[in-house]
Amino acid sequence: MLFNSLPFLYGFLPVTYIIFWQLKSKTQRYVWLTLTGYAFYAGWNYKFCALMAFSTVVAYLAGLGLLRWQDARRRRLCLIVPVVVDLGLLAFFKYTNFALETADIIGAWFGSAPDFRKLDIVLPVGISFYTFHTVTYIVDSYRRVITPTRNFFEFSCYVSLFAQLVAGPIVRFRQIEADLENIGQGDRSKYLEIGWSFFVIGLAKKVLLADTIAMVIDPALADYARLSSAGAWLCMLGYTYQLYFDFSGYSDMAVGLGYLFGLRLPQNFNSPYRATDIADFWRRWHISLSTFLRDYLYIPLGGNRRPGWAILRNLLITMVLGGLWHGAHWTFAFWGVYHGILLVLYRLGHQWWDNLPALVRRVVTFVLVVIGWVFFRSTDFTMAVTLLQKMFSAPGEVSIAGQSVLLGALAVAAALAHLGPNTFELRHNWSRAATVGMASLLIASLLVIYGARSTPFLYFQF
Repeated sequence: MLFNSLPFLYGFLPVTYIIFWQLKSKTQRYVWLTLTGYAFYAGWNYKFCALMAFSTVVAYLAGLGLLRWQDARRRRLCLIVPVVVDLGLLAFFKYTNFALETADIIGAWFGSAPDFRKLDIVLPVGISFYTFHTVTYIVDSYRRVITPTRNFFEFSCYVSLFAQLVAGPIVRFRQIEADLENIGQGDRSKYLEIGWSFFVIGLAKKVLLADTIAMVIDPALADYARLSSAGAWLCMLGYTYQLYFDFSGYSDMAVGLGYLFGLRLPQNFNSPYRATDIADFWRRWHISLSTFLRDYLYIPLGGNRRPGWAILRNLLITMVLGGLWHGAHWTFAFWGVYHGILLVLYRLGHQWWDNLPALVRRVVTFVLVVIGWVFFRSTDFTMAVTLLQKMFSAPGEVSIAGQSVLLGALAVAAALAHLGPNTFELRHNWSRAATVGMASLLIASLLVIYGARSTPFLYFQF
């Protein structure tokens, strides 16, 4: 089920919302959010509900163990066993065939042809996100950052909350713990305006802007070998904005849905294309993932505490694993290496870089990010290399079907991404003008949804 689909907008959401606010106790609301989360997930593949339930039970029991036992040995077991189980499940579904394909490639290098048989594995939607939810809960409980909950349904509704279940943001339990504890006393009208405002803005980002850009660039990139230099740049600029408005649109809708149920989800994007350096970009882009990688991988590896090249090694390891989190393909790993190298270079030369004019730093950072998206978007290295060769070859005539639509969408996208406020910077008070604007965006989005098939969000594949 998609947020930008008629069954969700006219069926699932109003039923879930109305019944939720008719329930009085927090346990009733926990149960309802759990049930609706599983119903929402079953719309993708009901068979994988058992997998999510298993991960939920394992993490919940680990939390109870950390509450009960205080000796170091058993606490370590309560940390290691469930984290290994959760990450093992993620690795099996997401990386098994990738590992087999890599083994075939390595074997070919050494003159053998093992030809491992690939497994028929379906990647469960959202497994990367809910796995990270359970992992952060276990680790934070072990670190005594949070006190594990004894209420199973409180924890299960945190894991299966439909607003952020399949594409984030990656919400740590401590970020919404207070709202979950007070959910029984929630005021329906308190966050009504901001909730609908976030949701409508996110819907418009996805339906009116990201999907419009995708409609033009997807066919062009499918025939990338015929693109001119200008056409390649237009397609990659289009993808740069499509990815941002698609994913930030989803995140805005998730935040809005959270508000509608009295839960404040964290910000996931902070105008990333205004970044003045690559480190600044990662403080603004997919914030919940970048902070997860920082707190649960980079810092445990040693972070900035170890001198010299150890810091650079930690950066590269973190970014490579961050790249592979996005997909089991070497293009994603290379995208992570690329950003890791940029972070290393910035760390080595930040004093010189920071003295450049802010406009220069923003433009160069943005161009570097666009180049990185080539590997993120490409299906293989042949496509990536071909696109880069075209982008940095002699200019040619632009020949993209629908290029006038694309240019108009790019102009709007660039103005919003580089100059306009992001959703968290808006006031969200529904004055008469704001109400008319929101109603116009909603009507326009619904008209598009009526006239075309709803398209999945890009980050569902991760």
